[in-house]
Amino acid sequence: MSLAVKRLLPLLDRVLVQRAEAITKTKGGIVIPEKAQAKVLQATVVAVGPGARNKKGDHIPMAVKVGDQVLLPEFGGTKVELQDDSKEYHLFRESDILAKIE
Repeated sequence: MSLAVKRLLPLLDRVLVQRAEAITKTKGGIVIPEKAQAKVLQATVVAVGPGARNKKGDHIPMAVKVGDQVLLPEFGGTKVELQDDSKEYHLFRESDILAKIE
């Protein structure tokens, strides 16, 4: 994980994820065109916020932690580009994440 990612701290119930790489080549070696590639819905959690607050002001603990594999919705999230890193990250609310993959 790069230093730029370590400096980015999501707030409240936000989760920073890095999507898995799209499959660009078949097992037989055939290159799949970009338009024909399936959208990647799996991601790894890179950073999490402290959690949302309830009416009393207490933090509600997060259901995911750094390193978890999660299933994302097809659309949504905010694309995040960091200066020091060439990788692409996305910021989601915890409630937008569909499932945790065990």
